[in-house]
Amino acid sequence: MSSRSLPRALRAACLGVALSLGLLATASAQDAAALRARLTSMQDKFTTNQFGRPLVLESTQTSGDLKGDVFAIVEHPFAMVQQALQSADHWCDILILHLNVKRCRASAGTPKMLSLAVGRKFDQPIEDAYQLEFAYLVAAATADYLQVQLSAEEGPLSTKNYRIQVEAAPIDARRTVIHMSYAYGYGFAAKMAMQAYLATIGSAKVGFTILDRKDGKPVFQGGVLGLLERNTMRYYLAIDAYLSAFALPASDQAERRIREWYASTERYAEQLHEMDQAEYLDMKRKEMRRQQQS
Repeated sequence: MSSRSLPRALRAACLGVALSLGLLATASAQDAAALRARLTSMQDKFTTNQFGRPLVLESTQTSGDLKGDVFAIVEHPFAMVQQALQSADHWCDILILHLNVKRCRASAGTPKMLSLAVGRKFDQPIEDAYQLEFAYLVAAATADYLQVQLSAEEGPLSTKNYRIQVEAAPIDARRTVIHMSYAYGYGFAAKMAMQAYLATIGSAKVGFTILDRKDGKPVFQGGVLGLLERNTMRYYLAIDAYLSAFALPASDQAERRIREWYASTERYAEQLHEMDQAEYLDMKRKEMRRQQQS
């Protein structure tokens, strides 16, 4: 049957799909080009920074919204990074590495949903955790660009509009640039809770941005942006740990991931240390078993 013999409504629908696919391909190309341009503009920061690796972390606060961004170069081919990061099930294995994530379930239907149980940084019953529902979307997946989006409308204590976005593009045959952003909005209750935390047990905690130097030592970002930077880094290191274990036999991956995540956070112990290795490993083994059984 020729296209002319198709009903007019069906021809219009087919044309609409074709145009949409063309627009998506154009947008993906533009996004990939923009990411590479950002990479070029950050070359000096990649080579000289406080992380000891090609990584840049930025944080911003506007009225009622916080956003952290990590740009990093990883020693993994883009094809492997794309395969690892465009599966919802893989994202549950990534997110569970974070101290506050107690369980993650990926739905089987459409649209894909990730149901997270988030709670304290230490072991706790799953019933005491807060349930957070993320919509999962692969916004772009081409030969040279990937974009994955996770979004949740509501969170605990009047937090809202959670967004985790990851985009990646190849640099060469063995290296990939990754940009991860972590953001959320907050209301009055969340603002009061953050202020109470920062005035008490979080008062001495810092982030990664160097604001000044005193007696030859860096003065790091504190307060709300310091809190944001710590969590942004924890999520990025979860992605990095997942990638580091991806090529291993399936039976070895989970243990490698939790050990790699803990070792990575301890490289930045001033910001990220919360517990001893044995305590973290025991907690995560228990949580991952619970996740596999659910």
